[in-house]
Amino acid sequence: MSTALPTLPVLNSEWIKIRSLRGTFGALISVFAVTVGIQVLTASMTGGTEAGSMGDDPLLAAFYSLNFGQTAAFAFGATAFSSEFHNGALRTSLTAVPNRARLYLSKLVVVGGLAFLVGQLTALVTFVAGQAFTGSYALELGSPGSYRAIFGCGTYLALMALLAAGLTAVLRSATVVLSLLIPFTLIVSFVLGAASEGVAQYLPDRAGQMMMRLDTSTGLAPWTGLGVLALWALVAVIGGWTSVRRRDA
Repeated sequence: MSTALPTLPVLNSEWIKIRSLRGTFGALISVFAVTVGIQVLTASMTGGTEAGSMGDDPLLAAFYSLNFGQTAAFAFGATAFSSEFHNGALRTSLTAVPNRARLYLSKLVVVGGLAFLVGQLTALVTFVAGQAFTGSYALELGSPGSYRAIFGCGTYLALMALLAAGLTAVLRSATVVLSLLIPFTLIVSFVLGAASEGVAQYLPDRAGQMMMRLDTSTGLAPWTGLGVLALWALVAVIGGWTSVRRRDA
């Protein structure tokens, strides 16, 4: 197994790939820009008008823009992997790194690591900047659940990126993956939630967002919810590895 672990040269090559792909690097930057920008804009327009104007749960409302930021996280994870399946790029990568496990794990480490770092920064700035425009209803760093929510938001974005990356390794198309994940989280999740809250609480977005709720008296506990989201990402990553290992380049 140790022969399959990522090495610094392979990790560096994966970082260069991501940095040189404008769409992928742009998606990573968009995770920060979209999440922070929409949160600040929304808070400045409605956050200080009255209590609960951005949602019944003030802690979850502090991350209102996460629904938009997760789309950028999907795009980052999906495009980082889909580039390997265009014009025989995977054959070229395997020529340089013949060990498929090392190549796959290295790409996952770089994608997941970047998404986690950008996610944590995004979560912190989103909370602080958004609350600065919420007037007398603002929460502060140190308010109940705030640190848990910030860490949970950043981890949520990283896990969503890995979920998209794993699915892309299976389906070999960022377009198909984004066509599935975006409607699923923005539409299907709400429809299923209205029809059956018991089942819907295990959906990846709903489970992961429990980390950002102040009221945890209903549904999954915050860390349990994050664990459920991690399982979704793990299943996708394992599926991606199975596909990369068995299918032709």
